[in-house]
Amino acid sequence: MQNSILKTRLKRLATPIFIETLLVMMLGAVDTFMLSRYSDNSVAAVGVVNQLVNLAFLIFQVIGLGTSVLCAQYLGGREDKKVVQVVGISLVVNTIIGLFISFILFSFNHSFLKLMGLRPEIIGDGIDYMRIVGSFAFLQAISMTLSAALRSANKAFYPMLVTLIVNIINIIGNYALIFGELGMPRLGVEGAAISTSFCRGVSVALLFFFLFRKFIPRFPISYFRPFPFPELKNLFKIGMPSAAEQISYSLSQVVITFFINLISNEALIARTYCVNIVMFSYLLAIAIGQGGAIVIGHLIGEHKPHAAFILGKYGVKTAVIFTVSFSILLAASGSYLFPLLTSNPEIIYLGIIILWVDVILEIGRAINIFMVNSLRSTGDIYYPAIIGVIVMWGVSVGASYLFGIQFGWGLIGMWVAFTLDENIRGVLFMKRWYSLKWTKKGFV
Repeated sequence: MQNSILKTRLKRLATPIFIETLLVMMLGAVDTFMLSRYSDNSVAAVGVVNQLVNLAFLIFQVIGLGTSVLCAQYLGGREDKKVVQVVGISLVVNTIIGLFISFILFSFNHSFLKLMGLRPEIIGDGIDYMRIVGSFAFLQAISMTLSAALRSANKAFYPMLVTLIVNIINIIGNYALIFGELGMPRLGVEGAAISTSFCRGVSVALLFFFLFRKFIPRFPISYFRPFPFPELKNLFKIGMPSAAEQISYSLSQVVITFFINLISNEALIARTYCVNIVMFSYLLAIAIGQGGAIVIGHLIGEHKPHAAFILGKYGVKTAVIFTVSFSILLAASGSYLFPLLTSNPEIIYLGIIILWVDVILEIGRAINIFMVNSLRSTGDIYYPAIIGVIVMWGVSVGASYLFGIQFGWGLIGMWVAFTLDENIRGVLFMKRWYSLKWTKKGFV
């Protein structure tokens, strides 16, 4: 009986999160795929810029991750006042951080892209895209905080609905502004950036509407007098090591992108296409991981660690089965997908092989996505961060240079290195879950 109840709770959260995550990924993929009709160079430029912008977004997750974990555990422990305090503090802090990051991205876009080694024929498009998207990065900081709060309260339907609306607007905006349709000017890369930034503004407005209507109707001043410094401390205590693992991953990918630049433009373009294709294979793992983390956080708040352990075993098995199945389907479809994106035979050849290598990679990735989310939600925040930093840089970056550059295996060799990295971390995180050391790490 308990197992079926846990599975039901997970499915109720994971389903809307799955749809929302699909739509969020579509938001980025739509820019890539629509720009592929414009030029391959624009795709490469936007791919590199998105790596830098996504790295900045991970800084916002310092607060977003803390919000999610604390709200889940406090809601499980029925500490409603602390929930309001956490959400209020998170919104203020992430907005300030977001404005600062936006200023940095706008002011130093050319310097960042030169550091990435973008070639002259690509860097112009990159600057155009980064100048606009970077200026409005603070909207993503606010959006991430609002989404985390709503999800933790079992209201994942509303972020999903917002993302659906935003996707529709973005597709129309891209069509109009990239290609100069519907009476709009033909702006290419700049058009994609304008559309994406406008959509982030719409997302923030709608999420605030649902937060006030469905979760927290107001933030009483009395809740913040005296200022709840313990909650601010806990936000950073959870968020900083948790975000460090993701920031480390993105930084490692920036370094790897620099290595790929040393190979060829074709390798960089193929990598951009592959990243946007394979992300659909681990989409359900993200949803199960985020939904599982919320339920496990509630169970820890309710002092039910055994139930959390059982849910963790079920969730990781489900994530692996679905992820690997989808990755095999994508690999089998590679010879049909890539000719739709490009006519360059070298890019098509690289992409098809990489999709098959990626099947093995996705086993480890599915485990990592679920286990890292689950360990964080219990309060076990340092182990995933430490293991992540050590293995990512030691294996993913080190072996990428060795296989891809030194051995001359190129992009395919780098993907083999990524596969080793994901699966080594997967084994270590599974051992941590079965050790049950996380049962004494809660905040409630």
